[in-house]
Amino acid sequence: MERYTRPLLIFCHAIVRREDVETFVFSTRLTRITRLLRRRDLDRALEDVTRSVHDFSGGTRIGEALHEFNHRWARRVLGHGAVVIVVSDGWDRGDPPLLRRELGRLHRSAHRLIWLNPLKGTEGYEPVTRGMAAALPLVDDFLAANNLESLDELGRLLGSLESRVNR
Repeated sequence: MERYTRPLLIFCHAIVRREDVETFVFSTRLTRITRLLRRRDLDRALEDVTRSVHDFSGGTRIGEALHEFNHRWARRVLGHGAVVIVVSDGWDRGDPPLLRRELGRLHRSAHRLIWLNPLKGTEGYEPVTRGMAAALPLVDDFLAANNLESLDELGRLLGSLESRVNR
């Protein structure tokens, strides 16, 4: 994920400044970065994110991060049938049953759950890591996130969604 972090943060910066979007990053813990990405200056915003997120490249515990999101943030930020986008390669050091349980809870709270995986765009990729294996049955859309074309595909998908109503 490390090589994709900066381009994805740039993408998030562009969206957060124009849309009502909440943005979080997770590695071993969850960090809300929405306010940091609202800075006009991209470089300053990315510097602020880097300073605030202490566990970049520390491995991921997706289930634990989703648990914290579901219990601390979901009620505040998932109103009006939100579309939730998780960006992860699915490599996870945590507990797969916890990931499944928390992703299921998130799936029930969202209008649509989209998982972006930078590795999906790689030739020969198969989603066999334990994190991806646990997550795939619960996501509505599983897309690549490895280049501009894949982000364009995400944009087309988001543009095609009907009105956002909770499940």
